[in-house]
Amino acid sequence: MAAEENAADAGYDPAAPAPLEVPRTPTGNDGVDTALERLGDADRLTTDGHLQVYEDVHRELRDALTALDARPGPPAPQPPYTPS
Repeated sequence: MAAEENAADAGYDPAAPAPLEVPRTPTGNDGVDTALERLGDADRLTTDGHLQVYEDVHRELRDALTALDARPGPPAPQPPYTPS
C-alpha cells in the first residue's frame, strides 16, 4: 500500500505550475484591469516565478492609484457673494 502511495506521489511536484483560475472581474480602469490580468501569468509559472509577477502587479496598481491622485479634481466652489 505504501509503495502505491509513493508511486502516485512520485509525479507530484509542489513547485510545478498549478492554475488557480480565479475569475477577474473588470474594474473599468484600463491600468487596473491590465495589472489584474497579469496575475494570470502566475498560473503558468513555477512558484519561484510568482514573486516577480506579484511585484510587477503591485507596481502597476500603485502607479494606477498615483495617476488618480494626479488628475485635477473639480473646480473649487466659489465663495458666497457678499454685496459691498
